[in-house]
Amino acid sequence: MKTYSAIGLMSGTSLDGLDIVHCTLTENKSKWNYVIHHTKSISYDDSRRKQLKNAINFSATDLLKLHHKYGKWLGEQVDVFAKENKIKPDYVASHGHTIHHQPHNKFTFQIGYGQDLASACGIRTISDFRSADIAANGQGAPLVPIGDELFFGEYDFCLNLGGISNVSYKKDGKRLAYDIGIANMILNYIIQKTGKQYDDNGSVASSGVINRQLLDSLNNLDYYKQSKPKSTGYEWFLSDVIPILNRSNDSTANLLCTAVHHITQTVSHDIKELSNKPDNTILITGGGAFNGFLMQILSENLGNSFQIEISNKQLIEFKEALVFALMGALRLENQPNCLASVTGAKANVSGGIIFNPN
Repeated sequence: MKTYSAIGLMSGTSLDGLDIVHCTLTENKSKWNYVIHHTKSISYDDSRRKQLKNAINFSATDLLKLHHKYGKWLGEQVDVFAKENKIKPDYVASHGHTIHHQPHNKFTFQIGYGQDLASACGIRTISDFRSADIAANGQGAPLVPIGDELFFGEYDFCLNLGGISNVSYKKDGKRLAYDIGIANMILNYIIQKTGKQYDDNGSVASSGVINRQLLDSLNNLDYYKQSKPKSTGYEWFLSDVIPILNRSNDSTANLLCTAVHHITQTVSHDIKELSNKPDNTILITGGGAFNGFLMQILSENLGNSFQIEISNKQLIEFKEALVFALMGALRLENQPNCLASVTGAKANVSGGIIFNPN
């Protein structure tokens, strides 16, 4: 039996902040299990959030400067976290923060250079998990399905409602997954114009009415017509989604209400299409699970054939960080952590670059 004490780091497209999880991972006869010991969320201040949001437009020099600066900052946060909890983990597994994701152009870029991170905290670090899959002609995303397969395989569907919605499921003995489309990214974009960071429990959205013209425009985005596997991100949101929103002169409540219905319609449409039996179980994680109005409309759209299980608060918030901790262990074991059946790569790969502290 193999056992690892690990720290996983995740910064998602919703720009909420950095999630840190400390867990013990054990492998016994190819079966992986986890125990979460400590967690921490560090919210981004306005300056850092703005910097990460605008980095997509940075010059190469400025982007690389941020890559190193952010990596050092990540390492400093890990160092504080480890000292606070009096732990000495075997490694840190860091997703970084995605600035560019262009699998069609054969590259993806997550800032937070692993060597700077490792040197700042003094702990072996694994990062850059996506590039190996891209090099194998994959999408480099989604990556969390390896965790769905090894930790949560008893569910028919694992749905993550982060900045982007994605789903993973089993078909003919293979784990499949893809990015369905937009989720919290559009909700946060709309509400943040009012000075709030998010629509608490969907209360503002629930007070609005659907803008039919906007809903039709969102539902007819070209991305939804693309074949699977597929992945998307902030660049698509900037180029295809924001212009539609900016043409819609409507109240914040109505825009949010319409966005919620768009998210739930695209998600429920795809999951219903994927289902091949009368009774299904769905595990939902990601920040969208905290949005009561979103969950209510999604449940109504899915109907009685789907039993929704919303994870406990800790798993909702830290599932992705937990899965990256697992991906780090798999990388150290040289076992596949990116599934070709999910990303469309020519073969499974063990992604991630290992950095030892100076």
